[in-house]
Amino acid sequence: MTDRLNAARPYALGLFRIVTGLLFACHGAASLFGVLGGAHGGGTVPVGAWPGWYAAVIQLVAGALVLLGAGTRSAAFVASGSMAYAYFTAHQAEALFPIQNNGESSAMYCWAFLLLVFTGPGAFALDRLLPARGNRAAETEQRPRAATA
Repeated sequence: MTDRLNAARPYALGLFRIVTGLLFACHGAASLFGVLGGAHGGGTVPVGAWPGWYAAVIQLVAGALVLLGAGTRSAAFVASGSMAYAYFTAHQAEALFPIQNNGESSAMYCWAFLLLVFTGPGAFALDRLLPARGNRAAETEQRPRAATA
């Protein structure tokens, strides 16, 4: 049983990444474009408004990158940090626990994206189609250099 679960791990992680990225990108799209119910129940966030507009841009871009599995670890790191910032600046002042201060989604996104920083994208990721940067650097170092006179 454990072997089967372990074999499915990359696929489960890939689906987790896709769903988390999609939901996060939807938050950004709602705030920036007024779709899916808009920002805070309707409308959009004014362009350049701190921190709402910048958070929405991070949500849309990082969410899309995580969804596609392109630059997953970096995008997830930025997304996790933005949600930690949101929690500590917008929610924690009201109460300590997320259930008391309406910060559940910020806390969950923060930890979900932090998990992706450490686990990587899993299956179904564009990152898997591109050669790893470390591998390219190692290949370059192993190539014989032309002799110079």
